Amino acid sequence: MQSALACLKKGQAPGNREVLEKISVGKDFILDFWREKYLAHYLARGGSKIKFLTGRPGSGKTHFLEMLDLEAGNLGYIPVRLSAREIWLHDFKEIYTAILRQVRLPERLQRCSREIIRQLGYSPEEIPENISFADYLSAQGQLDPLTKREIRQQLEKLFLANPLIDNNFALACALLTGGVLGHPILEETGRKLLLLWLEGNREASLSSLRRLGLSPSKITKYNARHMLRSLVEVCCLAGYKGLVVSIDNMEVLVNADSTETIRYTRLKREDAYESIRELIDEIDTLKNILFVFSFDRCLIDDDLRGLKSYQALWMRIQNEIENVRFNRFADIVDMDRLIDEVYTPEVILDMSRRLAQVINTYDRGACPFILSTAEELHARSRFGKVSLPRRVVLTTLQEGAV
Repeated sequence: MQSALACLKKGQAPGNREVLEKISVGKDFILDFWREKYLAHYLARGGSKIKFLTGRPGSGKTHFLEMLDLEAGNLGYIPVRLSAREIWLHDFKEIYTAILRQVRLPERLQRCSREIIRQLGYSPEEIPENISFADYLSAQGQLDPLTKREIRQQLEKLFLANPLIDNNFALACALLTGGVLGHPILEETGRKLLLLWLEGNREASLSSLRRLGLSPSKITKYNARHMLRSLVEVCCLAGYKGLVVSIDNMEVLVNADSTETIRYTRLKREDAYESIRELIDEIDTLKNILFVFSFDRCLIDDDLRGLKSYQALWMRIQNEIENVRFNRFADIVDMDRLIDEVYTPEVILDMSRRLAQVINTYDRGACPFILSTAEELHARSRFGKVSLPRRVVLTTLQEGAV
């Protein structure tokens, strides 16, 4: 809780679910729309989408992504949060690997094994946790050759017969799920080898994988999107509606903070833009997935290094028609423009009250300001480098210090 309060006092997202829900105001204008149009219907029916989230520092981008994670999880999706400060964007294999790790594939395959148990006419709940399904059947005297064949057929039906899953990916998942069930038997070395290959680890021996029945190639940036499609489909087989993947802090591409070491050279930056461009062009080949790329305004405003410097990408994401009213269907969501549409002085006042209440519950030093202060902040919100949400936080803390 103290770390959440420290983040709040810096004008950052709290990273705490309880605090997040208590202080959130104004985000429903976008979040409710995305819930209805994308999460509840379009993505759940097999659609895929890419969105871009921008705004000045402190405009609420990370806060919105945290709220989106909560909403996605409540609706049956697997939320995945990534940071461009921690992964490389120029190689899609790195993005795929980071998604795979957060998805926790072995746990999803556990759920697939329970579905196979149900298909065989048994209840997963009746099987003790410390033994496999095969051992349970053996103890009952029911693990005969016909039952073993039925287990293999169910594994083949679930994974190998699915056209949306890469054949080697499907075989790896079938072997891993069989290992959970206890048939076909999978040794621990084989299990580790399969997981290493799925993660794109160079230590995975292709010759050893061939002995397990696979005919694999190394996972690279060229086939990683295909592997991601397979991963999403396996998650859907496990009972989830899909994945919601957000990648924050993309302004690192232009080295926005002069205190940071240079992370991206010009060539790596252009490779990152090309990787995103390829994802946009191939997004219709993916299903049940939402990508949200989040970045400070400098990634748009910097003509030499930002998105506009790579026309092949910029042409695909720019909003050709700008309207006075906020377009909630737009691919680029500008959090600063929400000020005109959502953040009225009354909403700003409510934000200050909620913030002060949460901070003072666990600490001291915050005091909600009055309506005239809210009106002044609203009038000044379009000017300066500090966004309105961060101004509200700083002013609430300053009022408490007086």
